[in-house]
Amino acid sequence: MSKPRIALFDLDHTLLPIDSDYTWGEFTQEIGWTDRVEFKRRNDQFYAHYVAGTLDVHDYVRFATEALRLKGAAAYADAHARFMRQHILPLRAAAVDLVRSHQQAGDAVAIVTATNELVTRPIAEAFGVPELIAVDLVRDAGGWITGEIAGVPSMREGKVVRVADWLRARGQDWLDVETTFYSDSTNDLPLLEKVDHPVATNPDPRLRAIALERGWRILDLFTDTND
Repeated sequence: MSKPRIALFDLDHTLLPIDSDYTWGEFTQEIGWTDRVEFKRRNDQFYAHYVAGTLDVHDYVRFATEALRLKGAAAYADAHARFMRQHILPLRAAAVDLVRSHQQAGDAVAIVTATNELVTRPIAEAFGVPELIAVDLVRDAGGWITGEIAGVPSMREGKVVRVADWLRARGQDWLDVETTFYSDSTNDLPLLEKVDHPVATNPDPRLRAIALERGWRILDLFTDTND
């Protein structure tokens, strides 16, 4: 009997052609929540560390969620709906079709992202994926965020830990399932190396080179060429 199949998707630059976390930061500048000069300087600096694989995710999440924390839940809901309309929708058809192909094949599907839950939950819902493994945030007594990360952040090696926890909650282990993971970044090498079928999707140059060397599938999702 064949094993149950699991399809895992990174989000930014994989299913989306943008980085949703970085774009959300820019959006907070557009709507006047953050200082255009200072916030952009620090946002660009954090993003450069992410690309280089040197990001301190706890420092970044405190920075990235500060405006949300101060504005409150109602303002967040209104702003994020506008963010979705202006920067996320419509979703790329190729990305939606890829997700749907796994769902229609009966695979369990989850999005696994290093971006926080508040930015990504509505995006996962737009893809029709209820299973989201994102950076979870600590809540205060009133139920709103404190700016701190709850548990293990789903970044680099943390993605392996969080997916293992998710599988365990389903009564499964790595050996019980056949796993595929789509990602664009060398930040995700730990999970790409863990799954049965790694797919370098819209890969950055370093990941493309690794994929070619190891014979991994390469999927250029937003072009007409798929290897």
